[in-house]
Amino acid sequence: MGVSANALFLTWYNLCMDKGTEAEKSERLKINIEKAKEIYNKNPEIWCPYFSANVTLNSDGFNHLLNKPNRLPRNIDEKLLKISLVKKAIEIIKKSGTLQRYRDRMEKTGKPARDGFYKTSRVQYWGLEAIIGEQKKIKIVVVLRKVGDGKLTFWSVLPHKKFNNQKLYSEGIEED
Repeated sequence: MGVSANALFLTWYNLCMDKGTEAEKSERLKINIEKAKEIYNKNPEIWCPYFSANVTLNSDGFNHLLNKPNRLPRNIDEKLLKISLVKKAIEIIKKSGTLQRYRDRMEKTGKPARDGFYKTSRVQYWGLEAIIGEQKKIKIVVVLRKVGDGKLTFWSVLPHKKFNNQKLYSEGIEED
């Protein structure tokens, strides 16, 4: 039985987006943020088999889930979506044995010096992709980040954008 991935993504998206009034969404967001904080407190580090190393859950990654890179707040729907995927992201980090994305670049870090210039550091990003869910399947990307020689940290989680033309099959895949 084939299931349209686009339909599944929209189902997942609609679970988080445009559901209820702004006040209801705000209340749901508060509850989800508290749940995510509990996850962060219980799991300050998570073993990742791909890196054979621990991945740190810290305030930088948590703030990135709620704010854009320029520290401006994300809209409430984006926050709900990202925060609702944190538990699944932790599962993916614990199980991931392969890497799907990698980016290595120089970025500004910290505050500007007195002369107005920023210190730059090498920043590496890794993307771990997985299809999650039993009946409602969705492909998500977990982003890990490392600044310079620092710790490997959980940075973000997001639904895969280019998942709309694929079909997911739950039966008969071993026959081909």
